[in-house]
Amino acid sequence: MRHSDKVFATVETPLSAARCSIAASWRRSAEHYGLDPSSRRGPVIATEKELSECRQASERLYKIAASKLDQLFGLVCSSGCAVILTDNEGVILDQRCNDSDARAFAEWGLLAGADWSEKREGTNGIGTCLAENRSVIIHRDQHFFSKNTAMSCIDTPIYGARGETIGALDVSSARADQTEAINKLIGAMVSQTAKQIEVDIFKSSFADARIVLASTSEAERSALLAVDANDVIIGATRGARQKFGWRMDGALDPVTATDIFGREDHMSGFERAERAAVVRALTRTQGNVSAAARSLGIGRATMYRRMKRLGLDEKS
Repeated sequence: MRHSDKVFATVETPLSAARCSIAASWRRSAEHYGLDPSSRRGPVIATEKELSECRQASERLYKIAASKLDQLFGLVCSSGCAVILTDNEGVILDQRCNDSDARAFAEWGLLAGADWSEKREGTNGIGTCLAENRSVIIHRDQHFFSKNTAMSCIDTPIYGARGETIGALDVSSARADQTEAINKLIGAMVSQTAKQIEVDIFKSSFADARIVLASTSEAERSALLAVDANDVIIGATRGARQKFGWRMDGALDPVTATDIFGREDHMSGFERAERAAVVRALTRTQGNVSAAARSLGIGRATMYRRMKRLGLDEKS
């Protein structure tokens, strides 16, 4: 059966879209976007001016991601893969591939300025990743267009400082011997690289804030919070928003870091400040209580009473 016939048969089968995410994407491609799987037309390529405008609109992503693309390409280049960065519309902003593979990828339309949105190219790694806002692997004949079935595409979304989708990271390969198992291994690297990009973008966006890791779990290393000088949380990565059950993008409701992480000692803000001052004085005098008391302008007996009330001993 020809690939296009298989696509049409699946689209026309009742409940197929409910049972399979690929079938759901095929149905969107055919019915919502009006695409024909047998079409041989290539992707739309932006002009130099249009591409420059796309890069300017995604400037922070484009600049911060560059070194991460190099690192990821270093891991997959020997297998004939291309590493691709797109904006949130599916337009390719940047790419890494071996010189010997550049012509082939260009012929497939995998080059800077190409529009790989699902509405343009049907089911494909970049477009479907952005359409469904999740990591995807589109392996060979899972693509909508017959012309794209020689490729495997591994993609994950990239989220911005406010949790919004700002682009996609893609690794594409046209090797016939690339198995689905290998695709899954590459998928893990793509996901990890995307999270590294998100962390760098978040830190850059909140350069004047204190960045707090919201979880000690290795799997949640990208769950970060930005806290201002008043202890108010002013930013949260997508991972942190998911962890705390907050809205996944946009502005946050006002909340303090202390309210989120709790206070084990149940001290008030003034007690906390007093304790910090006493600890500083003891530290500067190398634990000499009398000298610390003098530096604070209080008597030795008063110092001992305060230390007892604040849960400090002479070794503190």
